[in-house]
Amino acid sequence: MEQDTEKTRVIFKITPATKMFPVEECIAFFPDELVSVGAYISSYMHVGQHGEASISFMEECRPAGDGEYEELKKELESIGYNLVPCN
Repeated sequence: MEQDTEKTRVIFKITPATKMFPVEECIAFFPDELVSVGAYISSYMHVGQHGEASISFMEECRPAGDGEYEELKKELESIGYNLVPCN
């Protein structure tokens, strides 16, 4: 897929282990892509791919270290994103 010319800010985080996510997983949050007025933003995970996430959920997740988000970053770039990590 062709690389996007527009830069997209992304915040990589790790989900807490919960019933919804039994194992910690890396998730990409797109802070500039509001889905619902002030409450939800666009997100992306390996399983499920694009979706929406609440800002409060993003705040519950811990920041991802460089080695923890590289695979997800490569996946997003392979579908055309021109990413600017804002961790």
